[in-house]
Amino acid sequence: MIEILHWVENLEPVTQALIATLFTWFVTALGAATVFFFKTINRKFMDGMMGFAAGVMIAAAFWSLLLPAYKHATNMEYNVSSHLVLGFLCGALFLLLFDKLIPHLHVGFPRKKAEGPPTKWNRSILLVLAITLHNIPEGLAIGMAFGALAHDMSGASFAGAVALAIGIALQNFPEGLSVSLPLRRDGMSRGKSFWYGQLSGAVEPIAGVAGALAVLMIAPLLPFAMAFAAGAMIFVVVEELIPESQLHGNADVATIGGVLGFAVMMWLDIALG
Repeated sequence: MIEILHWVENLEPVTQALIATLFTWFVTALGAATVFFFKTINRKFMDGMMGFAAGVMIAAAFWSLLLPAYKHATNMEYNVSSHLVLGFLCGALFLLLFDKLIPHLHVGFPRKKAEGPPTKWNRSILLVLAITLHNIPEGLAIGMAFGALAHDMSGASFAGAVALAIGIALQNFPEGLSVSLPLRRDGMSRGKSFWYGQLSGAVEPIAGVAGALAVLMIAPLLPFAMAFAAGAMIFVVVEELIPESQLHGNADVATIGGVLGFAVMMWLDIALG
């Protein structure tokens, strides 16, 4: 494993981002593969995992994105507040626009609760689109974390970017099963349920490469770009993960999961970064 990390460390940032997001996609597929062994899963466990995912994303938004962006903006004598606040708000607005423009259905909600423009698309497509929207900012965050290495950004490190990828991979596991298991319960075959579950993570390598390329091309806007990714991630947490984790009355379990997720991501970023 150490040899692999040393090999990846010597690659170009875009290639690093691609490898990291292929890994997070792989973990999404692992989560979706649980459908070959189970048809249902304990609801409390699932809500705890969704809370865990929320905690990881909140911690990643701060420790891996906003804090390095703040340090870099300060060292470069930028107007820190305007760069970070504007970037953060634009990231949230970006996800809000996608949320309104793309039909999707959040996990745990009935078909009639689908959001976005009215459509006759079936439940499976809408579920995949919901998780896909969720995965866009995650891929962007990983790509930007690796792209920042090319600019010797203050607070950015290869180990920190790896920690971010590991943290997002951990919370991708419940995302994969949160799509595949409901589809299986609806009567879809195991193979198709797995296919749709893993498909929700396919956007991460695309977003990861795009994020790395964007950072390489617009170095002066690096703090803005990282705050943008953070804003998009927080939007997902507040709009999707927290409501879903508490939908079935397991608020305490989901909250404990969120605290643990934040702690794990914080530990990863501090210990490795």
